[in-house]
Amino acid sequence: MHNFLDAFKFIGHNGQIRGEPRLPTLVHLTLETLKIAGIGIGLALVIAIPIGVWLGHIHRGSFVAINLGNIWRALPSLAVLAIGVAFLGIGLGNVELALIVLAVPPMITNAYVAIDGVDRDVVDAARGMGLTGWEILRQLELPLGIPLIFAGIRTAALFVVSTTTIAALTGYSGSLGDIINNETSYHLSGVLGAAICIAALALVVEFALAGVQRLLTPKGLKVSGREEVSALVPVVSELA
Repeated sequence: MHNFLDAFKFIGHNGQIRGEPRLPTLVHLTLETLKIAGIGIGLALVIAIPIGVWLGHIHRGSFVAINLGNIWRALPSLAVLAIGVAFLGIGLGNVELALIVLAVPPMITNAYVAIDGVDRDVVDAARGMGLTGWEILRQLELPLGIPLIFAGIRTAALFVVSTTTIAALTGYSGSLGDIINNETSYHLSGVLGAAICIAALALVVEFALAGVQRLLTPKGLKVSGREEVSALVPVVSELA
């Protein structure tokens, strides 16, 4: 209990330890951690969502979207870091590669399942009204798939934020991982304080994405309660 009290004091002092040389502030390291996570999530979005959405739209490639994603997810982040050193060297690029590998599988799997699972009768009715494939995707499948798509994004974001501490292992300085991997300078209270900040940051990102999901979800899905489909993410993962 005493260690946790010291951890909160460490947070209150903005990462500074009395009697020690001035260290990078906790606010600065938290913002840098958020930047690293944001880059990884953004790049994963650009890669995974278009692939998952398109494969779900054409109802093909389930092996690529689900099984290959699971294989990708099985790669340990530290192993990806080690392999990435040979191609990208030590630094931020290597960290982002590991985070992208971590974030892509849940995004691509959920995007595929969300679009592929749209009621075929509804799609056939839209096609019968003269809508093109692109119009069906944009006006029908994407709006209906938003809850499950965002469930994958939120899951990936939690994975990424909680894993950004590995940046310190690559020689990249400037994240909360610097504190967690340097107990000698920051002591146990600093390590616990940084861990608490990581957990809080993950919750903030989760609530922010939940708010965006709420704004983008069509009113009809909110009324019907289908927005709560995000609770099915563990089930989807197991089925995959």
